[in-house]
Amino acid sequence: MAVTSNANIDWEKINSSLPIGKDPESRAKRKKMFRDFDPNGNGILSLAEVDKGIRDVLCLDAVFDAKPAILRAFTAAKASQKSSRGKIGDDYIELKEFRFFLLALRQYFEYWVAFNRVDANHDKKISLTEFVGNSKMIEGWVKMPVGEATFKEIDTNNGGYILFDEFASWALKKELDLEDDVDLDDDDVA
Repeated sequence: MAVTSNANIDWEKINSSLPIGKDPESRAKRKKMFRDFDPNGNGILSLAEVDKGIRDVLCLDAVFDAKPAILRAFTAAKASQKSSRGKIGDDYIELKEFRFFLLALRQYFEYWVAFNRVDANHDKKISLTEFVGNSKMIEGWVKMPVGEATFKEIDTNNGGYILFDEFASWALKKELDLEDDVDLDDDDVA
């Protein structure tokens, strides 16, 4: 998996590619996008279909390379509403969950970019040295001091490293916000 280069992320393109609004135009785009993601037309999306759709429909290579962010967004979306298809629907994303998926994808992608900025050696885990060495940058994202105690709080499995899932859970609680991304419109997110 390629490491996301922070220098070439086009946040405007990412945001404009994700029709998350509640207006009729966004709903229509989202419905069409869902159909484009669903090649067999069965009305549900598997993780593989979502992954392929990000590459082939959205054409967002940086997001496509962020597999852990895609997985987190997929998992959150499929659990966001009770399935209308019974037990089988619990493993897939339905149209009614697709907007939530797009919102979660954008959020977890931002966390993936932040994670990679701290993971200096790109081994897909953050060491205490990497975390403390980037504390000023992280403090700018979460608007609070961070240090060794924060590292231990994030490292919930006590593995001595912060994995992306641990980082993303913490980032969500702390409302992490990169300083150089283009935030989504608050009206669309609500």
